[in-house]
Amino acid sequence: MSHWIDGNGGVYVAGIGLHRYQFPTQTPYTHLGLTAVRAALADAGLAWQQVQSAYIGTTSIGMAAGPVMLRHLGAGGLAVMQVENASASGSFAFRQACIEVTHGISDVVLALGVDKHGDGRRAANKDGLEHLSDSATIPAVKFALMARSYLRERGAGAEAMARVAVKNHGNAARNPYAQLRKPRTLEQVLAATKVVGDLTVPQCCPRGEGAAAVLLVSGHALGRLGLERKRCVRVRASCANSERHQHPERSEGHQCPERSERHQPPERSQGHQHPERSAPGAPRHGASAIELVRSSAQAALEQAGIAATQLDLLELHDAFSVEELLYSEAIGLCAPGEGPAYLERGDSQIGGRCAINASGGLLGMGHPLGPTGIGQIVEITRQLRGAAEGRQHPGARWGMAHMIGLGAVAIAHVLSA
Repeated sequence: MSHWIDGNGGVYVAGIGLHRYQFPTQTPYTHLGLTAVRAALADAGLAWQQVQSAYIGTTSIGMAAGPVMLRHLGAGGLAVMQVENASASGSFAFRQACIEVTHGISDVVLALGVDKHGDGRRAANKDGLEHLSDSATIPAVKFALMARSYLRERGAGAEAMARVAVKNHGNAARNPYAQLRKPRTLEQVLAATKVVGDLTVPQCCPRGEGAAAVLLVSGHALGRLGLERKRCVRVRASCANSERHQHPERSEGHQCPERSERHQPPERSQGHQHPERSAPGAPRHGASAIELVRSSAQAALEQAGIAATQLDLLELHDAFSVEELLYSEAIGLCAPGEGPAYLERGDSQIGGRCAINASGGLLGMGHPLGPTGIGQIVEITRQLRGAAEGRQHPGARWGMAHMIGLGAVAIAHVLSA
């Protein structure tokens, strides 16, 4: 079956570039971004004048970051759009670039993520409503609660999610673009200072700054531009959604109170499923967020025409260690409840069944927000080319980049060699 992603001869990643993720410095964002763009142009063998459009994913720099930065490459008159979607900003910039290419609007499009460490202001704090708790929406608190629920319901100990940090810090130590390049032992991760709940410092991602860039080219233009097909990685799927908040009165099997002789609270009504309990096999706390990951990943796998078990690579949002266990189950790499065993067997290691976060993930490579999603695409492209020196996953053919963002939103891309 043909999908929109196949339009204009398909869309290919022809060039990739990074500025190393790092702790906050006085380096201007223009330097970060231009370093990544110039690296992507050199990698593709294209000139800046051949780029027809640019999408800039950023959260904290301010208005109109793109033109201020890109003018240093020459005023080419290209279209520039800024995209903000929290942690998923770069992923959505990449998706917009894919849409422009596959619809034949342009043949060469830049997707760039660049960010400095900002003040973290959120629209949710300006909604004019009184909230029950000032800390309920803080991500570390949310995921600490999800971790407690997950470990209790799976009968697992804190070491189960600490092993995620051991693996990903180990991968980051082999990645020259990673913010943290120090391997950690299980004992070190468990003994580190606690941030909240069972999450210790190495199990929480660092914030910082950096940049990531990719150049997308249509399949119809590859030959005309003289690009080597085997170096270009094809985008097979792009799917996005947002969290579904179910209203109890609209849930299947719920009886409207006005029609009942005796009113019962919605949670006790026959057949009603509380939204936090609706995801099959998911822990009770945070089930709607996990369902968001599951549905977005499943849609992307269907568009690509593969099963989750065919993935060789998966870059996912591991801002907190427990997320990798939750999402590896939700995406379908393993059955619900088997995340800790999947990790402990080495199935998610480089060289295992599916290398999860071979880049080091957000825990090790870092999470500068705007660049993070595009950095995932860079890592998968490098791996599918067989060029991830020092951390190459052997025989990689299929990869997925999956991100979530505040709100909540989710987005998944599938790429193939």
